[in-house]
Amino acid sequence: MFSLRKLFGKDERFYDLLEASAEEALTSTKLLAAYLQRSGAYTATSDLDDFIQSRRKDKHLTRQITEELCRTFVTPLEREDIEALSLALYRIPKTVEKLVERLSIFPGKLPREGFLRQAELLVQAAEAVVFMVRQLRRGAKLESVQGANDRLQFAEGEADKVMLGLLRDLYQGPRDAKETLILQELFEMTEKSIDRCRDAGSVVFQIALKYS
Repeated sequence: MFSLRKLFGKDERFYDLLEASAEEALTSTKLLAAYLQRSGAYTATSDLDDFIQSRRKDKHLTRQITEELCRTFVTPLEREDIEALSLALYRIPKTVEKLVERLSIFPGKLPREGFLRQAELLVQAAEAVVFMVRQLRRGAKLESVQGANDRLQFAEGEADKVMLGLLRDLYQGPRDAKETLILQELFEMTEKSIDRCRDAGSVVFQIALKYS
């Protein structure tokens, strides 16, 4: 049935989908933290499947957002903002999945504590993103979005410090050249996951500025 309400974007569908995508991104970061907590079985296929399913769910949500944009004449937010946020959110679980794939095939001993700290900060960053996305439905008040963005920036800054310490230990440690290069790449992929959260948060913050 033809719906003027849907045509003019008066329903909550876009908010529902964006919030679900943010939640799926957070789920992927929590899966990573739990994955690193488990000692030993880094190559468990079932573990990898969890990340694949999370990324697929988010990809499906991203596709739904694109379809809704095609069907809706007037959207509650500007189309380019919805598209930019949808893509930024999808990149979080996608990057986390790639990181876990690499971790699962690394044959050496991981600096587990350092990775766990990075994962904790990644979860904090993703939680801030979820909070920020939820504010869009409420009108994206700049004060509340700013507070969450500050928490996100703090998590990113702390993650940079942890990575610097990991690299210092790596460069000064006894590992051979091959292992050093592999671990450096893994550290950078972890940092990239947090950067993806920052990117999503930046989109929400820009939307809040636009509508404030």
